[in-house]
Amino acid sequence: MSVSTHGLRVHRGPQVLRAAVELFSSMRFAIALLTVICIASIIGTVIKQHEPINNYINQFGPFWAEFFRAARLDSIYSAWWFLLILLFLVISTSLCIARNTPRILVDLKTFKEDIRAQSLKAFGQRAENTLAETPDAAANRIGQLLVSGGWKVKLQQREGSGDGKAAPGWMVAARAGGAHKLGYIAAHSAIVLVCIGGLLDGDLVVRAQTWFNGKSVFTGGGMIADVAPEHRLSVNNPTFRGNILVPEGGQGSVAILNQADGVLLQELPFSIELKKFIVDYYSTGMPKLFASEVVLHDRETGAQVPARIEVNHPASYKGVEIYQSSFDDGGSKVKLKAVPMAAAAKPFEVEGVIGGPNTEITNGKDKLTLEYAALRVINVENFADGGAMGSGADVRKVDLRHSLESRLGAANKTNKPKVLRNIGPSIGYKLRDAAGQAREYQNYMVPVDTGDGQPVFLLGMREKPEDPFRYLRVPADEQGSMDGFVRMRTALGDPDTRARAIERYVAKASDPKRPEMAEQLRVSATRALALFSGSERARADATTAGGWQAIAEFMEVNVPEAERERAGAVLVRILNDVLFEVLNLSREGAGLAALPSDDKSQAYLTQAVLAISDAHFYPAPVAMMMTDFTQVQASVFQVARAPGKNVVYLGCLLLIVGIFAMLYVRERRLWVWLTPDGGASAGSEGGATAATMAFSVNRKTIDSDREFEHLKHKLLALNKAEPETP
Repeated sequence: MSVSTHGLRVHRGPQVLRAAVELFSSMRFAIALLTVICIASIIGTVIKQHEPINNYINQFGPFWAEFFRAARLDSIYSAWWFLLILLFLVISTSLCIARNTPRILVDLKTFKEDIRAQSLKAFGQRAENTLAETPDAAANRIGQLLVSGGWKVKLQQREGSGDGKAAPGWMVAARAGGAHKLGYIAAHSAIVLVCIGGLLDGDLVVRAQTWFNGKSVFTGGGMIADVAPEHRLSVNNPTFRGNILVPEGGQGSVAILNQADGVLLQELPFSIELKKFIVDYYSTGMPKLFASEVVLHDRETGAQVPARIEVNHPASYKGVEIYQSSFDDGGSKVKLKAVPMAAAAKPFEVEGVIGGPNTEITNGKDKLTLEYAALRVINVENFADGGAMGSGADVRKVDLRHSLESRLGAANKTNKPKVLRNIGPSIGYKLRDAAGQAREYQNYMVPVDTGDGQPVFLLGMREKPEDPFRYLRVPADEQGSMDGFVRMRTALGDPDTRARAIERYVAKASDPKRPEMAEQLRVSATRALALFSGSERARADATTAGGWQAIAEFMEVNVPEAERERAGAVLVRILNDVLFEVLNLSREGAGLAALPSDDKSQAYLTQAVLAISDAHFYPAPVAMMMTDFTQVQASVFQVARAPGKNVVYLGCLLLIVGIFAMLYVRERRLWVWLTPDGGASAGSEGGATAATMAFSVNRKTIDSDREFEHLKHKLLALNKAEPETP
């Protein structure tokens, strides 16, 4: 019993190994691996790769973001399981090639001339005829005709058996289209080469250095020069792919390799100096061309090599390809002026650098951190029917409850043709509060005419990166500045100025013969102006800060619904006239002439009133307006050393050749059995020959039928009505 168990143990190992080889070399196993790779590639296309975790949280939610990170779906092509599948596919396909190639090569050399004459009668495509020549002459003639047609031929002379069971004769065996089976080898070899090239140019070599060579991923911040050597890869690293940002006039020699949990730094054998960055735009504002004129400084020899790098036209030096990936800000300098948007806010000026140190600002009770995010010199927007920015609305035609949504928001979509226009530079920044919460702002430097003839400054804001910007539209005065709006808003907050404005309005609007009417106007104007300005007197009647929303809330509470529309129209007209007086009083205080009561002044007043109303909901005490800037552009290069690239190219070439051979090359085999007819011996003069021909093809088509008919006529002189083809 023990002997039997011992024997079982002895034979179990080879059986398991044989079963594993059978599994790995099976077609079903390879197809399953290819299917998984295809599905993974689709996922890698749908889900953006190597994005910050916050981007996935914003787009998919916390649960799926964590799931993507755990399953490495955010970096599929460098995930351990994806590389393992590629490795198994290489092993599986290599075993398939190893098992089948010897048999294929033997089959290519075999003519199968030993086939029995009787077996030819079982072929579907066969023909028989009697030839007026001896068997050896017929064999030589048929062989020469086939060789001239590109066939490989072998002649076999058979002696008859003494018992009469096998007749003497000649067997002509021919084959053509052997490249069909070579296509199988080429296609499978191509898969192996492509996978090996992918493994070489993938993240496997870099990850291996973190596993076995003492390298570790860097997760901190700071200057590149301060990063420790254990986070840096050698200049001799055989394969890598990373990004490097170089500002105009600057140099860079260290690339950033993004990893799932941090970065690695790749030292380059040269430094890249950006002399000039060139960018050209389409009318839509999209970049049409961006290129970099650079000088490559060899760190070993000191040689300087000038080069021009464009999209799809990389530069190459010391085995490293340098691609133009994108462009960014290289540290532009900006000057900003704070425009007060709250009563306690004060104006001030700051200077900063895009991407540089933050500025701590204290304005009133608010302590905020100003982060300089982006400078955009060109902004192309759609202005069809108000376009991407929209235009202001007449306060007398607007729904008071939804006035904010109708103006302080993203544009309405339109199917009409686009009207594209460059509206000039903009500054992007963030204001972060003491709790760490930040809002993003985008303010345009110059006023924009949105279609109604009144230029406005566009002040954009959004809570989250995936949200569209919502814009507050502040009218520009005759000097093209926001000073008129600021003066009017300041005057509106002054009780004495409001009182003077009300008296001016009452004096103009009332009838001297009806003193009771003047008092009614004074009461209505005082109430409306107090509500709109958000003064302390109005807080008992309105919970909102002010603006049209406060008036709408007051009317809903105090005016019956049946009379609300008529009363609202009267109140809006009164308030509009009083605010015109506030505007002129603010101008008089600055030593400016009062505005005439014309359409141009009314357009400015309408937009100013809308802006003051919506400013109550502006989430920052100040709006940072750019007054000057010095642009510094930067190129983002992708640098790659890809030794597997040529391997992949070779694999692609073999794949094309292999697929072409398997699809368009037909493997054909032909046998012709020639034996003396009428009892004449082989080789006798004047004898006749009985000929039997059989034709075999791996894929039967109309062309193969046509070829068989041609061979019957050419070799056996059948179908004589068909013209002979040389």
